[in-house]
Amino acid sequence: MKNIFQEINKYTNNFRKYWLQYIALFIGIDLFTQVLIIPLFRYLTTAILKASAIPFISYQNIITIISTHTLMFLCLILELIVLLLVIYGEFSLILLGIREISQGRFSLRALFKELWQSYRSVRISSVLLLAVYFLLIVPFADLVYRTPLLAKVQIPEFILDFMTRNIWLASGLIIFYLLAFILGIRLILTLPIMIYQRKKTFLAMKESWKLTSHKYWWKILSRLLVLGLSVSIILLIFNLLIYLCQLGLDHLPRNISFSFAVFNLLLVQLVSELVAIWISVVSLLIVVAPLKSFKLQSKVKKTIKLKMLALCLMLVFTLAAGANNVLYLKEIDMQRPLTISHRGVSNKNGVQNTIPALKKTAKLHPDYVEIDLHETKDKQFVVMHDENLKQLAGINKTPKDLTLKQLTRITLHEDGHQAKIASFDQYLKAAAKIKQKLLIEVKTTPNDSPKMLQNFNKKYGKLIIKRKYQVQSLDYRVIEGLHQINPKLFVLYIQPYNFTYPQSVANGYSMEYSTLNNDFIWQAQLQNKPVYAWTVNTPNMMMKMMYDNVNGIITDQLAELNETIKDFEDNRSYANKLLNFILILPDESAS
Repeated sequence: MKNIFQEINKYTNNFRKYWLQYIALFIGIDLFTQVLIIPLFRYLTTAILKASAIPFISYQNIITIISTHTLMFLCLILELIVLLLVIYGEFSLILLGIREISQGRFSLRALFKELWQSYRSVRISSVLLLAVYFLLIVPFADLVYRTPLLAKVQIPEFILDFMTRNIWLASGLIIFYLLAFILGIRLILTLPIMIYQRKKTFLAMKESWKLTSHKYWWKILSRLLVLGLSVSIILLIFNLLIYLCQLGLDHLPRNISFSFAVFNLLLVQLVSELVAIWISVVSLLIVVAPLKSFKLQSKVKKTIKLKMLALCLMLVFTLAAGANNVLYLKEIDMQRPLTISHRGVSNKNGVQNTIPALKKTAKLHPDYVEIDLHETKDKQFVVMHDENLKQLAGINKTPKDLTLKQLTRITLHEDGHQAKIASFDQYLKAAAKIKQKLLIEVKTTPNDSPKMLQNFNKKYGKLIIKRKYQVQSLDYRVIEGLHQINPKLFVLYIQPYNFTYPQSVANGYSMEYSTLNNDFIWQAQLQNKPVYAWTVNTPNMMMKMMYDNVNGIITDQLAELNETIKDFEDNRSYANKLLNFILILPDESAS
């Protein structure tokens, strides 16, 4: 343990000597990525899709895109290759910058010259290997390879949730993460070797595998764990002191306590950013130590230009953070989100999509109850989510295999409850009786009748409009079809992930929360289109969605959501807002 702290202290001393240079490097890359690169790629993707009159990409239309929009598909592939090269460039700037700074010879001209040389060594054949490598080191992105672009790579929560519900899928997921972790550790030196030694990707991988023996990776992990724990303790103590200080300051007049809150929140952000840069530098120096590419210098090279650059970047960061803090603390335009019960249940109070569950859930006064519709064999509509009855009824049949009369005789079992399958007409009657609004998701399968949407609109369109219900679907053909058949229907498009700006004929969006960001929300709301987040089941994430200003929250925990909204509205002290920022909005505190 003593050796670990000595090594961390050695690299920390180097950071302390060159802290301005490190700040210039990291904040410069972060600001450039957040302000220019990320928006540019989002606009480019949106423009490519718009030019081809394609509003989205998903498993539903990928084959069609490849076969009928080949040029557009090739443009997206080219964009992906460029994105991989940009990520590689970010890594190169960080690694080259740390080497030059730690050796006391940092200059921007030399850094960009080295970057150009690094790019020249990359071959097109290496792009696929680079993509695999970046995916493997994603688990280390926040601790070692800290870049804004790599931080955007994540598996949506709904996929993880789906996989963890099945023992075999969950086991496969665990095995995948273990393999990714082991391979990530063994190949962690690939990029440094490519950049420092100008080796090709495959050769760099082989060299990394040879260098990262069991003794090496355990040594690295132990140091990173100690470093991470130390940082967590430092930030915990600092943030607690700031919070306690603001608790006292909140007793002062409102305008004075507000000014102190803005300052204290800015202090939290600056310290968090400085600590994040420190841990990134020390972590990378620990990781690349076996390459013997570093000989830390004791003399500090002072450059006025670099000092001015660092101070200017810090000023930009401070001004941007300060402006955001004023908006955050004043809660400008912050609204109470609509509360929406997912599949008509709350905290497992019944069988999903059934009338008994609806009656129980309605007592919690949701703004909407979300339900799912499938077409039956006789072209009627039944309220259920799954495409197969096996999980809830133990019958290996689909809704399209049975008539409505046959389906409504079936009893479903879930979470210790049982109930009959409801027809849509039965459910509508029950909802009208208790005056409960509905958010209706239209499910589709390849076996649906050609005129399913026309039949749905003919039978229910006027009633849905009259009762101010809303419709949504994961299938964009439903969105387009209903928009053409009945433009008065309020129809939302469900998106399971987010990598473009909103563009569709939909009246609004339902988006899986883990990839939803306030940039998408802002863009959609500029078009007067609401955004609902699904499926949000924890108080912290509910609070984050409220701070991101979503229009509605779809949840399995309606009582929890009601309580969270009440707490949010009742506890608006500046100290509480600081605490929420620290605990609930960690991504907002980073540049």
